[in-house]
Amino acid sequence: MPFYTSAGVTSGIDLSLAIVEENWGPQVTSKVARELVVYIRRNSDHDQKSIYLDYRDHFNPNVHSVQDWLISNPGKKYTIDALADRFGLSERNLTRLFKNSTGITINQYATLIVLEHAKNLSQNPNNTIESAALQCGFHDGKQLRRLWKKHFGTTPSQFRSRCSMKK
Repeated sequence: MPFYTSAGVTSGIDLSLAIVEENWGPQVTSKVARELVVYIRRNSDHDQKSIYLDYRDHFNPNVHSVQDWLISNPGKKYTIDALADRFGLSERNLTRLFKNSTGITINQYATLIVLEHAKNLSQNPNNTIESAALQCGFHDGKQLRRLWKKHFGTTPSQFRSRCSMKK
């Protein structure tokens, strides 16, 4: 059984969040961090930023609900009209509220969530890029590779090899 140690209150919170992420993943960790009203703190191998917390510094409960749904359903196909209906808003009102609250569109946010999900999946050596792409709602790995390259400036394979070198 591994032992974990920390010194001080905030490092204890960081350690607890790291253990939660190790066991239950980044989505659960972001929910716990939000409940604690702290940012997810990670070691130097990870970005300090988290898409699960970015764009959430607003007070609109409808937009938070849409964001929560998108985070819980990465890669699930949706239409803006269906989302608006799900949350009792008109399509026009939802798109306006989301953009005003977050500064980006619903589709831009959903893309960031899907890419983060793909990044997490690709870190597991048992997942191929093809299987990660399918789990993220893409038809094939080619779509994921194209979007990944556009967003991160690298390929999923290059990202994987960098991650495996750090371990």
